[in-house]
Amino acid sequence: MIYSLLVLSSPASGHGSRTGAEFARSVIARGHSIHRVFFLDAGTLTGSCNSVFPQDESDPALAWEALHREHAVELVLCISSALRYGMLDETEATRYERPSASINPAFTVSGLGQLVDACAHSDRLITFGG
Repeated sequence: MIYSLLVLSSPASGHGSRTGAEFARSVIARGHSIHRVFFLDAGTLTGSCNSVFPQDESDPALAWEALHREHAVELVLCISSALRYGMLDETEATRYERPSASINPAFTVSGLGQLVDACAHSDRLITFGG
């Protein structure tokens, strides 16, 4: 079965992002695949390279990075949401004349069309947070 995931909650509030990463790892371990993970609204904060969590808390971005690195899971941040939260990749930083990117390199930015495409190419869309 092919899954796509939609993450709506901030990594700092609730467990939606962490649970989503654990779900993705379980799906892959059971022989299924993840077509795409789309981060929308506060969920885009998961892709920030500027977030720092206290030593007694795990950083959800690390779990997503591992999925990307180990299983080539595509991690897409909604461009509108990312801009609203001040998150820029290299292209957007140049476009808006900002000094640097603030998005973790494991993540890419794109539009809502990527979410529609994920739905069209997946058997299930699972939402976390909201």
